[in-house]
Amino acid sequence: MEEFVQEFKWATKKSGYEKRLLIKEFKREMNEMIQRKLMEIERPPISIEQWYKRATNLDRHWKESKKEKKRLRGQ
Repeated sequence: MEEFVQEFKWATKKSGYEKRLLIKEFKREMNEMIQRKLMEIERPPISIEQWYKRATNLDRHWKESKKEKKRLRGQ
């Protein structure tokens, strides 16, 4: 997700998109599972910066969780 966010920022830097349209495009292009989780939380992100940060954090936690599950299974 971190790489995706960086690529998205770079690709849209000179696009002229307004903040609302940037959020729409970001949600459309991002991982569907992460998008759904962020939209279902009590206080979903409202700015593009919040979308970047929360998506990256959620992805990081998900990856850590997968590693922990493997470790607990002895793999």
